[in-house]
Amino acid sequence: MSLAAEKMFLSQPTVSQAIRELEEHYGGLLFERLSKHLYITDLGEKLLGHARDVLRQFEYLEEQMLSKKQMKILRVGTSMTVGTCLLPDMVQRFKQMQEDVDIFACVNNTKVIEQKLMDAELDIAVVEGQVKSPDLLIKPMIEDELVLVCAKEHPFAGMKRLYFCQLEGQKFVMREKGSGTRELFEKDLEKHGVSVNVAWEVVGTEAIKHAIIKDNCLSVIAYRLVEEEVRSGEMYMFREDTNRWKRSFDLVYHKDKFINVGINSFIECLKFFGSREGFEGIQIGKLSEG
Repeated sequence: MSLAAEKMFLSQPTVSQAIRELEEHYGGLLFERLSKHLYITDLGEKLLGHARDVLRQFEYLEEQMLSKKQMKILRVGTSMTVGTCLLPDMVQRFKQMQEDVDIFACVNNTKVIEQKLMDAELDIAVVEGQVKSPDLLIKPMIEDELVLVCAKEHPFAGMKRLYFCQLEGQKFVMREKGSGTRELFEKDLEKHGVSVNVAWEVVGTEAIKHAIIKDNCLSVIAYRLVEEEVRSGEMYMFREDTNRWKRSFDLVYHKDKFINVGINSFIECLKFFGSREGFEGIQIGKLSEG
């Protein structure tokens, strides 16, 4: 007993009291006292085995939590447009800045990403849709613009000017409900009293492109997603001429979120993608009021 007390830098009465309290708590003797010697009992052996397991688990916990080389994970959410046209390049650039931080990416519509931020399932997000929660901070980071596009065979292709009223009854491929792109376009349709025929409702960008080219649908979509097809002449595009369709991809995170080194690096990474390329060398029509 005295040796144990010495190793733990405690007095012998303190150790004796601790053993008595354990014996009272577990309802049995941990040691037998015979001729001034202590002998561990079966109950004591059982407690000793569990205690050693607990100590090993604690040492492992300390090692994992305090290790400087452990892989950290940044949980990033993006809306569909950002996930399709920018996220892979963002991740690649971020890994060059933070080799010891891995990224978990979640790509969905703005409504779903917003809820995941509120539920602390994501650390940070980049979205193009309207975020409604007052508990989320929003910072515009990347320029973007929606355009109206059609296939080169569509009757609208090549027109210099198109009016909103001419969209009445036209066949459209639309993003799913909850999409920021769809929400913005539907507000404009309502403003102009125009109804369109939603022939396709899809999530993926490639499916939208196929509906435009193969089924002669119209669509409102981020220019970044169809730039290649527009430049090649496979699609024709119209820019809304009041600049209402110019928007930004916004950085979003909870107001109480601790901004660590990983998040700061990701924000710096976003600045590299801040501006988009212009429309030089592209034949473009105008979408006007009326």
